[in-house]
Amino acid sequence: MSIFTGSGTAIVTPMNSDGSVNYDSFGRMIEFQIAGKTDCIVVCGTTGEASTLTHEEHIETIRYCVEKVAGRIPVIAGTGSNCTNTAIYLSKAAEECGADGILLVTPYYNKATQNGLYAHFSAIAKSVGIPVVLYNIPGRTGCKLAPETIARLYNDVENIVAVKEASGDMSAAAKTAQLTNGGIDIYSGNDDQVLPILSLGGKGVISVLSNIAPKETHDMVASYLAGDLKKSLDLQLKYLPLINALFCEVNPIPVKKALNLMGMEAGPLRMPLTEMEEKNAARLEAEMKAAGLI
Repeated sequence: MSIFTGSGTAIVTPMNSDGSVNYDSFGRMIEFQIAGKTDCIVVCGTTGEASTLTHEEHIETIRYCVEKVAGRIPVIAGTGSNCTNTAIYLSKAAEECGADGILLVTPYYNKATQNGLYAHFSAIAKSVGIPVVLYNIPGRTGCKLAPETIARLYNDVENIVAVKEASGDMSAAAKTAQLTNGGIDIYSGNDDQVLPILSLGGKGVISVLSNIAPKETHDMVASYLAGDLKKSLDLQLKYLPLINALFCEVNPIPVKKALNLMGMEAGPLRMPLTEMEEKNAARLEAEMKAAGLI
């Protein structure tokens, strides 16, 4: 039940100057991604500022993305919440919109136990018929999904098929692969750890970098999977300074700035996110020039 192999873009949600969703710009970004050989689009995730979208905006943004992509590549919709019932509501809506899968972040703030996480993800996954990607990002949520819990969910719930691993803990990722006998699809959630995850049998990356460098991110994964480890490593190391600049402030502040520098009209951020500090913006611009993106 693999949803995709390769590079999935955790796409931004562009905004108009009044803070509303800019669907015209969003459509152009989707076409830019597909032209750049992106293998999947992940809409309404962290990078898409889903936490500040209303439920109506969230669902409409998913619907627009699915319709614009029109089956050319898979679309995964972020539908996680710290409220299980809310996540079920959004997940059902995403399925009705035609999403190919859903991405479920660990509940933030509540800090559920491992048993709570098992109950939470099981309930959401069983409410839909499409594949589920678990999202382990304890640095944002304060809640870590243990490899044992991932394996339990994978073994017990048929449509839980993958995990976006953004803990930075390669030992935990290795244990997840071992406990699931390599069965669960593992995607790197960190652009600076694409190759380490691939070396553990990973399927690819759900990427912030690919918002601005879709072909290069796709090639990084495709080269590795084709056996050209040198080319893959060269790309990982070449873009490492830019990756670091994209995370010198909290995501998606820098990537929206980067897209605006490219003339992609990502627009402003929704509070409490604010514009980049001047020194960080200068660093980002310099790395983008060095990478030949502007």
